[in-house]
Amino acid sequence: MQDKYTPAAIETAAQQYWDSARSFEVSEDPTRPKYYCLSMFPYPSGKLHMGHVRNYSLGDMLSRYHRMRGYNVLQPMGWDAFGLPAENAAIKNNVPPAKWTYDNIAYMKQQLKSLGFAIDWRRELATCQPDYYKWNQWFFLRMLEKGIAERKTQVVNWDPVDQTVLANEQVIDGRGWRTGALVEKREIPGYYLKITDYAEELLADLDTLDGWPERVRVMQKNWIGRSEGVDVHFPYDLSTTGKAGVLKVFTTRADTLMGATYVAVAAEHPLAQQAAQGNAELTAFIAECQHGSQAEADMATMEKKGMDTGLRVVHPISGEYLSVWVANYVLMGYGEGAVMAVPAHDERDFAFATKYKLPITMVVASTHDTYSDVAAPWQDAYAEPGKLVNSGKYNGLRSIEAVGAIAADLEAKGLGAKRVQFRLRDWGVSRQRYWGCPIPIIHCDSCGAVPVPDEQLPVVLPEDCVPDGSGNPLAKREDFLACDCPKCAKPARRETDTMDTFVDSSWYYARYATAQGDAGMVDGETNYWMPVDQYIGGIEHAILHLLYSRFWTKAMRDIGLVNYREPFTNLLTQGMVLNNAFFHKPEGGGKNYFWEKDIEIGRDAKGQITGATLSADGTVLEHELTTMSKSKNNGVDPQSLIEQYGADTARFFMMFAAPPEQTLEWSDSGVEGAFRFLRRVWNFGHRYATEMRAALPAERTLGKGKLPEALADVRREIHSCLKQANYDFGKHQFNTVASASMKMLNALEKAPTDNAAAHAELTEEGLSILLRLLNPITPHIAHTLWRDCGFGDDILNAAWPEVDEDALVQDEIELMLQINGKLRGSIKVAADAARDAIEQIALADTTAVKMMDGKPARKIVVVPGRLVNIVC
Repeated sequence: MQDKYTPAAIETAAQQYWDSARSFEVSEDPTRPKYYCLSMFPYPSGKLHMGHVRNYSLGDMLSRYHRMRGYNVLQPMGWDAFGLPAENAAIKNNVPPAKWTYDNIAYMKQQLKSLGFAIDWRRELATCQPDYYKWNQWFFLRMLEKGIAERKTQVVNWDPVDQTVLANEQVIDGRGWRTGALVEKREIPGYYLKITDYAEELLADLDTLDGWPERVRVMQKNWIGRSEGVDVHFPYDLSTTGKAGVLKVFTTRADTLMGATYVAVAAEHPLAQQAAQGNAELTAFIAECQHGSQAEADMATMEKKGMDTGLRVVHPISGEYLSVWVANYVLMGYGEGAVMAVPAHDERDFAFATKYKLPITMVVASTHDTYSDVAAPWQDAYAEPGKLVNSGKYNGLRSIEAVGAIAADLEAKGLGAKRVQFRLRDWGVSRQRYWGCPIPIIHCDSCGAVPVPDEQLPVVLPEDCVPDGSGNPLAKREDFLACDCPKCAKPARRETDTMDTFVDSSWYYARYATAQGDAGMVDGETNYWMPVDQYIGGIEHAILHLLYSRFWTKAMRDIGLVNYREPFTNLLTQGMVLNNAFFHKPEGGGKNYFWEKDIEIGRDAKGQITGATLSADGTVLEHELTTMSKSKNNGVDPQSLIEQYGADTARFFMMFAAPPEQTLEWSDSGVEGAFRFLRRVWNFGHRYATEMRAALPAERTLGKGKLPEALADVRREIHSCLKQANYDFGKHQFNTVASASMKMLNALEKAPTDNAAAHAELTEEGLSILLRLLNPITPHIAHTLWRDCGFGDDILNAAWPEVDEDALVQDEIELMLQINGKLRGSIKVAADAARDAIEQIALADTTAVKMMDGKPARKIVVVPGRLVNIVC
């Protein structure tokens, strides 16, 4: 056994052992409970960052722990490999996205292996590989057959420079996030998945996910957005539009219908388009609206703008004419693209009506109403329910009663009815991108859109394209485009749109959990492993990725592929890794960030930063604690950390520094402290193997007889720490599990050695417990010391240590001694001492006698297990 702790040699040897033993390859085993632990797979960006290290260390800790608990554990890994970053890198470096992606995968895989994760690499997948995305295409065709997928035309954000659709979040101040081009609203055809058909089930099943953080469930509920309301139909005024029709509006506040004083429609609404014919001013305003933000969050803060179309609709109850306005705060993608404007009881309508001097009529008097003029500044009370006023026959009804009465009258007139609506919209999966899964559709002039036959799957994406930023290069590839129609055999063209990359990540967990043969998308093994027992990833994926995965699972169930209805039983959302970032604010605005290696940093006696200057020229810099990021020059390279301190040090620091759900503040001194601790563990293990082990008695007596008091205290500390660690594992408090290992080592190092045999036997038990506790956190050092100290060939096959409750029993306990409420010392009493015995020992204590100075005790307070207070 080597005497010094050398992480590089220790970790390389351990990893070679695991590889040769195929330690982490698993298959279905009905004789054991299964545990499927999955961390969200990474995008192959080029290098791991500390967020990756933390995420996968958490998963590995749980995987190894459950293996020692007797579970059949699956922990796989793959690559979320399609997407826009690869295209952008290709444009920048003039290389195909495929080469950039595969090179990154190779490098990042080696980084992951160097961290010693217990991964079954046989199950590795990359979503850009045809043997994976073939099943995207196959399942898409099944959804088409079942009516879950459809082709339709909708208004989208179009970037005229990138020539692609942008998500609402990619439109910033009306411009494309990458090109800065003014975004256009276009109606273009695309494929949509009817996630809305599953809205009720997606919402209801959230209540079964007790293992998810409550805030994530709330976020999903809000995104699905179930609301009960009323459809209201406003007939067109024939004298102004020239044809009959109704403007449909959905409202959750039908009790305010009598307060509607105008209606507002989105710029893309048919009525707006009709009114714009021959009206240059309105046409220009509609164009302005179409370049605006489509994000709901922006609607609340943006300046409200509108224009009267000159059209009128008829109020369905009062029969009055209401003007139709185009308003920039109404979105075509939500509801019917129209709102009934009740400015007295809706803040956005209020702001709009006030600006354009439109009528404001109060029709609901809330319990807080003390106002008579609703044109005064907006008050929250305006939006509250109450009793109806100024509402004709509905006057005096409470809001809830009025909704029912108004809905009934609308239904009787054929102008509306109660309805449940969801905020959730169908999932548009068409992307005008190259680096993605091809949509398996062929366009034929005679037959229209024709699905690619199953036997012709996959439609393989050419991997030698080099995008130049001028649209989708597939549209220029005749070798990809040209094909024959599967129906009529005439020349046809392939679809050039590719699938949203959320498709790739919506079912990868099920593909891991299968033998991955080519016979099907999944096989029977997936029903053994699924659902995932523990899913780990960032809170930024709390809505779309998780929602789409839940939807995809339910669609797979309905198509008969799986027998489970939810993909992830438990969810852990880890916090971000933070580090100090140093920057200078130039006169033109913004921030210029600098690497710490280029800075002189001042610190106080406690190590807190007091100032920073640029080494090159003395420029004074500011600093902030923020998320690690390449753009802020404050990232720490995991590879350099591993090379300097070892993977176990990186893992231990990540677990010790903060609870998993909280942000972790990077600390160089904390990393160094973790390394020093592991070096102490190694040194202690070396002492045991080379010195103490020789003193072990032939027959072990530990736990059978009474230990000397000092050694019994050490054993009690070890088992107490183990008991707490077991509890903390269940609560995912891994930082306190790490601290428990530190307490164990402290106890072992301080154990008296005068009784060599008893000390050796205690150390044997204590060290074996310590190494098993450390194995999930720092597996390399645990593996090596377990073998070198003679505990067995492979700690992976060792059982998790059991707490000896007898070791926790104390003959004597220490109680704090107080005189008149002030701490004056302590006393030792028998663990089972009666109250009167405790009082007599306290009164006889020399300190108590001295402090009482002959005064009698008026009262003695005994707090069991804690203290005695003598009041005199």
